Amino acid sequence: MSIILDTTVKGRGASHSTRLAAPGRIPVMTTDPTRRVLERLQTAWAAFTVSYAGLSDTQMLAPGVTGAWSVRDIVAHVTTWDEEALRHLPLILRGGTPPRYSVLYGGIDAFNARTTEQKGSLSLSEVRAEAAVTHGRLVELVRGVPDDQLIGDTRFRRRLRLDTYGHYPLHADAIRLWRARAT
Repeated sequence: MSIILDTTVKGRGASHSTRLAAPGRIPVMTTDPTRRVLERLQTAWAAFTVSYAGLSDTQMLAPGVTGAWSVRDIVAHVTTWDEEALRHLPLILRGGTPPRYSVLYGGIDAFNARTTEQKGSLSLSEVRAEAAVTHGRLVELVRGVPDDQLIGDTRFRRRLRLDTYGHYPLHADAIRLWRARAT
């Protein structure tokens, strides 16, 4: 096992982290809350994208991964929730409360159905591009968040987790299970 001491200077000051290299996982301890949350976000995002890496376009479009959804539909769905995070996290930072999905749409399932239908006309390449751009915007948003919003169980961090790094693994697991069944 190797131990790597990584001291990086960022725009918000110095950060210090110790990484323990281990097969498949890199535990990270850092004193910089932004870096810690970004590492969690990026680790979950990478695992999600790896779950469908190498699939052909035909495989990406095949229904039945989760219900009738294809991998393409799942990527579009995950992007929708990154978009929701981008829409609601700034409101939370300002002390506001996002409206309830039950009030606006009749519940989260109705919201998911609606956005799946809306994104149904996007091509696979459009879905991939939208996912990359939207996730990049989310990372930039998190980079600019005050540290006090990233420490502990704040409303900001809770919403970020629910929409992103707590959400991605559910779909990555579904894709991996589907791939295992297909072989």
